[in-house]
Amino acid sequence: QGQLVESGGDLVQAGGSLRLSCVASGIIISLNVMGWYRQAPGKERELVANIVRSGITNYADSVKGRFTISRDSAKNTVYLEMNSLKPEDTAVYYCNVGGSRYGSWGQGTQVTVSS
Repeated sequence: QGQLVESGGDLVQAGGSLRLSCVASGIIISLNVMGWYRQAPGKERELVANIVRSGITNYADSVKGRFTISRDSAKNTVYLEMNSLKPEDTAVYYCNVGGSRYGSWGQGTQVTVSS
């Protein structure tokens, strides 16, 4: 079901910003539900945000107003703009196509927010 490659993770201070990118190949992102998930040490993987075919976006309550998911169909790339980062945002962030149960995943990119 295609290949997803994430990038953009880094070490950043609290209050800072990052933009994650997910380049897709073998699929057309605008025809699929694309999502960003994250997994912190000792915790389960959780949905951060997704964007459906119509372009409607959904966010976890913990990131509403701070994170923005978007897509560039010409580049077949999904982005996650993260602002006002908090230490609790520290996690490996994964790009997903098709949902958490049956979808495909990228390799993940590490985001570390220092206090």
